[in-house]
Amino acid sequence: MDLADLSQRIAAHYERHARAWDADRRAAAWADRAWHERFISALPESAMVLDPGCGGGSPVALNMVAYGLPVCGVDASPAMISLCRERMPEQDWRLADMRRLCLDRRFDGILAWDSFFHLDHDSQRRMFRVFAEHAAPGTVLMSNAGPACGESIGDYRGDPLYHASLAPAEYQALLTGAGFELVAETLEDRFIGGRTAWLAKVPGPISR
Repeated sequence: MDLADLSQRIAAHYERHARAWDADRRAAAWADRAWHERFISALPESAMVLDPGCGGGSPVALNMVAYGLPVCGVDASPAMISLCRERMPEQDWRLADMRRLCLDRRFDGILAWDSFFHLDHDSQRRMFRVFAEHAAPGTVLMSNAGPACGESIGDYRGDPLYHASLAPAEYQALLTGAGFELVAETLEDRFIGGRTAWLAKVPGPISR
């Protein structure tokens, strides 16, 4: 199985399974909600949030909108963006590849959750420049990946699904290089479904 080839097929994978994946996501317990609440609590009222890899928007974007946070969601799957537009037509939904994102806007929060880990190693490294280009003083970033450097192939409904991770120390170095300070990190946290996650912030007050 060609890992490099599979890493380029993520958008097509989610496009094929969009409705099924979305239904399964909404039916499952929201095990990682505590970290999403932590992300929201770090933001000012009415903060503008960039959500690259937003999927169908449920439950994550719906939760942010319920808190009164304007969301700009980005996904490379037309079917996923269509679901978001059906659910939250007043929000800003973009059909785009997060690796080439250039919105000429700065956000108070950036949430790359359960999406960033589908990129290959070099693409993940380059994403920190994308994060920096959409951040300002005070911007909060939250993302998750694996606990160690490597690549793996999972599957969804029998269809291979690529995942990759860098080493935690490299993520910390990339955050620093992009102007973020690490606020919190957890490795294989069983309370959030075994995820490895980090929360970081650009120093300074929110600058709009």
